[in-house]
Amino acid sequence: MYKKIIIPLILISGVYADDDRWGNRNDVAPVKNAIYIKECGSCHFAYQPGLLPQRSWTKMMGNLENHFDSDASLDDATTKYLANYLKANSAEKGIEYKRSRKILQSIRPNEVPLRITQTRYFINKHDEIPKKMIIQKEVGSLANCTVCHTTANKGNYSERAIKIPNYGAWKDD
Repeated sequence: MYKKIIIPLILISGVYADDDRWGNRNDVAPVKNAIYIKECGSCHFAYQPGLLPQRSWTKMMGNLENHFDSDASLDDATTKYLANYLKANSAEKGIEYKRSRKILQSIRPNEVPLRITQTRYFINKHDEIPKKMIIQKEVGSLANCTVCHTTANKGNYSERAIKIPNYGAWKDD
Protein backbone atom coordinates (compact mmCIF):
# COMPACT_ATOMS: atom_id res chain seq x y z
CA MET A 1 0.00 0.00 0.00
CA TYR A 2 2.73 2.48 0.88
CA LYS A 3 4.61 1.81 -2.35
CA LYS A 4 1.64 3.05 -4.36
CA ILE A 5 1.69 6.34 -2.47
CA ILE A 6 5.45 6.86 -2.17
CA ILE A 7 6.33 6.36 -5.84
CA PRO A 8 3.87 9.02 -7.12
CA LEU A 9 5.03 11.42 -4.41
CA ILE A 10 8.66 10.95 -5.44
CA LEU A 11 7.75 11.57 -9.07
CA ILE A 12 5.71 14.66 -8.20
CA SER A 13 8.44 16.06 -5.95
CA GLY A 14 10.94 15.61 -8.79
CA VAL A 15 8.74 17.68 -11.09
CA TYR A 16 8.46 20.49 -8.57
CA ALA A 17 12.16 20.37 -7.72
CA ASP A 18 12.93 20.89 -11.41
CA ASP A 19 10.68 23.98 -11.38
CA ASP A 20 12.92 25.32 -8.62
CA ARG A 21 11.96 26.08 -5.08
CA TRP A 22 8.85 23.90 -5.05
CA GLY A 23 6.81 25.59 -7.71
CA ASN A 24 8.69 28.88 -8.03
CA ARG A 25 8.46 29.52 -11.75
CA ASN A 26 11.32 32.01 -11.77
CA ASP A 27 14.33 31.03 -13.81
CA VAL A 28 16.59 33.45 -11.95
CA ALA A 29 16.08 35.37 -8.74
CA PRO A 30 14.17 38.56 -9.55
CA VAL A 31 15.80 41.91 -8.83
CA LYS A 32 14.37 43.53 -5.72
CA ASN A 33 17.21 45.91 -4.87
CA ALA A 34 15.98 49.50 -5.27
CA ILE A 35 19.48 50.99 -5.58
CA TYR A 36 20.43 48.54 -8.33
CA ILE A 37 17.18 49.22 -10.16
CA LYS A 38 17.71 52.99 -9.85
CA GLU A 39 21.38 53.10 -10.81
CA CYS A 40 21.59 50.36 -13.45
CA GLY A 41 17.97 50.14 -14.52
CA SER A 42 17.87 53.83 -15.40
CA CYS A 43 19.94 53.12 -18.55
CA HIS A 44 19.03 49.53 -19.40
CA PHE A 45 17.15 46.52 -18.12
CA ALA A 46 18.35 45.72 -14.60
CA TYR A 47 19.69 42.28 -15.48
CA GLN A 48 19.34 39.73 -12.72
CA PRO A 49 22.70 39.09 -11.04
CA GLY A 50 22.06 35.36 -11.42
CA LEU A 51 22.64 35.66 -15.16
CA LEU A 52 26.43 35.96 -14.75
CA PRO A 53 29.08 34.59 -12.38
CA GLN A 54 30.78 36.65 -9.67
CA ARG A 55 33.95 37.12 -11.70
CA SER A 56 31.97 38.77 -14.49
CA TRP A 57 30.25 41.22 -12.14
CA THR A 58 33.58 41.99 -10.43
CA LYS A 59 35.26 42.81 -13.73
CA MET A 60 32.28 44.85 -14.95
CA MET A 61 32.02 46.90 -11.75
CA GLY A 62 35.78 47.51 -11.86
CA ASN A 63 35.52 49.32 -15.20
CA LEU A 64 32.35 51.43 -15.06
CA GLU A 65 34.06 54.35 -16.77
CA ASN A 66 34.06 52.17 -19.91
CA HIS A 67 30.75 50.35 -19.51
CA PHE A 68 29.91 49.17 -23.04
CA ASP A 69 31.14 52.43 -24.59
CA SER A 70 29.47 54.58 -21.93
CA ASP A 71 30.71 56.15 -18.73
CA ALA A 72 28.59 54.62 -15.98
CA SER A 73 30.84 55.76 -13.15
CA LEU A 74 29.34 56.02 -9.70
CA ASP A 75 30.67 57.25 -6.38
CA ASP A 76 32.87 54.75 -4.54
CA ALA A 77 30.30 53.84 -1.89
CA THR A 78 27.57 53.09 -4.46
CA THR A 79 29.99 51.13 -6.65
CA LYS A 80 31.10 49.02 -3.69
CA TYR A 81 27.50 48.47 -2.56
CA LEU A 82 26.36 47.39 -6.04
CA ALA A 83 29.42 45.19 -6.58
CA ASN A 84 28.66 43.42 -3.29
CA TYR A 85 24.99 43.03 -4.25
CA LEU A 86 25.84 41.60 -7.67
CA LYS A 87 28.41 39.16 -6.27
CA ALA A 88 26.11 38.06 -3.42
CA ASN A 89 23.36 37.28 -5.94
CA SER A 90 25.46 36.00 -8.86
CA ALA A 91 24.88 32.74 -10.71
CA GLU A 92 26.94 30.82 -8.13
CA LYS A 93 24.64 32.06 -5.37
CA GLY A 94 21.46 31.33 -7.31
CA ILE A 95 22.09 27.74 -8.33
CA GLU A 96 18.66 26.74 -7.02
CA TYR A 97 17.30 28.67 -9.99
CA LYS A 98 17.25 26.73 -13.25
CA ARG A 99 18.74 29.31 -15.62
CA SER A 100 21.38 30.54 -13.19
CA ARG A 101 22.56 26.96 -12.82
CA LYS A 102 22.54 26.27 -16.56
CA ILE A 103 24.28 29.55 -17.42
CA LEU A 104 26.98 28.85 -14.85
CA GLN A 105 27.49 25.33 -16.22
CA SER A 106 27.93 26.75 -19.73
CA ILE A 107 30.81 29.04 -18.73
CA ARG A 108 34.32 27.62 -18.57
CA PRO A 109 36.23 28.37 -15.35
CA ASN A 110 38.68 30.67 -17.14
CA GLU A 111 35.97 32.62 -19.02
CA VAL A 112 34.78 36.02 -17.79
CA PRO A 113 31.84 36.98 -20.01
CA LEU A 114 30.76 40.58 -19.65
CA ARG A 115 27.60 40.06 -21.65
CA ILE A 116 24.93 37.51 -20.93
CA THR A 117 24.61 37.16 -24.69
CA GLN A 118 28.19 35.78 -24.76
CA THR A 119 27.42 32.70 -22.68
CA ARG A 120 27.08 29.39 -24.49
CA TYR A 121 23.76 28.77 -22.75
CA PHE A 122 22.30 32.02 -24.05
CA ILE A 123 23.67 31.46 -27.55
CA ASN A 124 22.20 27.95 -27.68
CA LYS A 125 18.80 29.14 -26.47
CA HIS A 126 18.64 31.90 -29.10
CA ASP A 127 20.33 30.25 -32.08
CA GLU A 128 17.14 29.41 -33.97
CA ILE A 129 15.68 32.91 -33.87
CA PRO A 130 15.76 34.37 -37.39
CA LYS A 131 17.97 37.44 -37.64
CA LYS A 132 15.09 39.47 -39.13
CA MET A 133 13.22 39.14 -35.81
CA ILE A 134 16.19 40.51 -33.89
CA ILE A 135 17.40 43.38 -36.06
CA GLN A 136 14.01 45.03 -36.39
CA LYS A 137 13.89 48.43 -34.67
CA GLU A 138 11.46 47.25 -31.98
CA VAL A 139 13.99 44.68 -30.74
CA GLY A 140 17.43 45.88 -31.89
CA SER A 141 19.53 43.21 -30.20
CA LEU A 142 19.34 40.08 -28.11
CA ALA A 143 20.39 42.12 -25.07
CA ASN A 144 17.00 43.81 -25.09
CA CYS A 145 15.39 41.00 -23.05
CA THR A 146 12.18 42.65 -21.92
CA VAL A 147 10.98 43.39 -25.44
CA CYS A 148 10.32 39.71 -26.15
CA HIS A 149 10.44 38.07 -22.73
CA THR A 150 7.30 39.58 -21.21
CA THR A 151 8.07 38.25 -17.72
CA ALA A 152 11.84 38.87 -17.68
CA ASN A 153 11.56 41.51 -14.97
CA LYS A 154 10.12 38.79 -12.70
CA GLY A 155 13.06 36.48 -13.39
CA ASN A 156 11.00 34.27 -15.69
CA TYR A 157 12.30 33.63 -19.20
CA SER A 158 9.86 30.88 -20.12
CA GLU A 159 9.25 30.29 -23.82
CA ARG A 160 5.53 30.48 -23.04
CA ALA A 161 5.93 34.16 -22.19
CA ILE A 162 7.80 35.18 -25.36
CA LYS A 163 6.09 37.60 -27.71
CA ILE A 164 8.29 38.93 -30.49
CA PRO A 165 7.18 42.33 -31.78
CA ASN A 166 5.55 42.10 -35.21
CA TYR A 167 5.63 38.28 -35.02
CA GLY A 168 3.66 37.32 -31.91
CA ALA A 169 4.16 34.41 -29.56
CA TRP A 170 7.25 32.29 -30.05
CA LYS A 171 6.54 28.85 -31.42
CA ASP A 172 9.43 26.44 -31.13
CA ASP A 173 8.93 24.21 -34.17
